[in-house]
Amino acid sequence: MARRLRPVELDFTATAPVRLVHTATLAAPPPAVYRSLAVEVGSMPSWFTAVASAVPTGDGAGRTIRLRGGIVFEETILATEPDTRYGYRVDLTNAPGVTAMAEEWTLFPAGKGTRLRWTMAVDGPAPVRFALQLARPGVGLSFRDAARRLDRRLTPARPPSPGTAR
Repeated sequence: MARRLRPVELDFTATAPVRLVHTATLAAPPPAVYRSLAVEVGSMPSWFTAVASAVPTGDGAGRTIRLRGGIVFEETILATEPDTRYGYRVDLTNAPGVTAMAEEWTLFPAGKGTRLRWTMAVDGPAPVRFALQLARPGVGLSFRDAARRLDRRLTPARPPSPGTAR
């Protein structure tokens, strides 16, 4: 059963009791990465395997995210800064114990590519906080896999170098 969470703003990603922050460098440029995050919302399951479906709602003002395993998030978009930042809060979820949640994707130019930082900010009672801290390595692994898949999706295959056999 979905529960309404405490509404938070994007500054919660800097002050939440639990903050899971992960980074990756992609060869794809910031505009392509941003487009996949914020515009082509429905493409998320093709590169973030934890996500079963991602559907924009409210003419793009929100999203419904369904994770594999049955967790659902109804979200409100809080930041859409092209090529720089995309953030949202969770308004409703069936995730047990969570009382507030927001996420922020920040993009930084890195040569011709993108340095991508994902911050998941959560509040809940002590057992939820503890469980999330234990989940940090697995969440990081899932993020790194998603970043690799996204980069492969956005970066055209390079032809082999002259003189190499494939």
